[in-house]
This record gives sequence, C-alpha cells and structure tokens, in this order.
Amino acid sequence: MKVAIIMGSASDWGVMKAAVDTLKSFGVEVDLIVASAHRTPQRVHDFVKNSDAQIFIAAAGMAAHLAGVVASLTVKPVIGVPINSEPFKGLDSLLSTVQMPGGVPVATMAVNGAKNAALFAVEVLALQDGELSKKLISYREKMAAEVELNDKRLKEGSL
Repeated sequence: MKVAIIMGSASDWGVMKAAVDTLKSFGVEVDLIVASAHRTPQRVHDFVKNSDAQIFIAAAGMAAHLAGVVASLTVKPVIGVPINSEPFKGLDSLLSTVQMPGGVPVATMAVNGAKNAALFAVEVLALQDGELSKKLISYREKMAAEVELNDKRLKEGSL
C-alpha cells in the first residue's frame, strides 16, 4: 500500500511531516515530492500519471490548486491539505481546495490537517486490508484510553 504526498513547496514540510509520520506508523509506504501546480505543472502531471500510489495527498498554500490539478489527472482518491499562509491565514488555501467543480472531487481536510489526511488515507486503504483495519481499531482504542486516563488524572488533581 502506498500513498503519494505532493507538496507545492518545500516550506509545506513543517506541516506535512505529521502525515508522513502517521502513515509510516501504520506501515504505509510514502512517496514524497515537491511539485507546484503553477511553477512545475509538467512535473505534477508526470508524477501523477506514473505513480503507483493508491491515494494522493496534495498540500499547498495560497492559491492552492494542487489538489484539484492532481484530481483532474487521476481517478484515484485525492485528499487536499490547505496550508496556512499569509495574508489570509489559510482561508484562501481552504477555499481553493474545497471548491472543486462537480465531477472532480477532492476530500479536503482542515487547514494544516496533515495528520487527519494521513488517517483518512489509512481508512480508505483499510477497506481492502484487514490488518490495516485492525491497526486503525487499535489506534482508536488507544486514543479513547488516553482520554479516560486524562479524565481520571484531572479528577485526582494530578493532571
């Protein structure tokens, strides 16, 4: 199982490292590239067309057209991660990513939502992989246990 992560700029790495780390923690292979929808469109095209990834995660800020361009080049699932950038605090990125025309869908995460993008990709992959599904269930159970432990600590005054 492989997920391709395309970042519009190397400066997106600070956000997208969480996606790579999350995917790898589930044993999912990651193919990572910097390619811009505007500055290197042929690079984006060639990468998408030649990729053997099952899912793409595209992260970009400002006029964030990268996820839409990727979605226009493949019928595989595309997850967009809008990146917080000046001067609009990521709102421009969010709107550029989420406002796709009918027929070319992009699953859009929150601004800087790299970890959730990775988890969503794992959920999609787990539909066809029982072991991955078990890992997701275990992950969720661990999260729930941490919440309960923190509640206990709070009530005991040791938080």
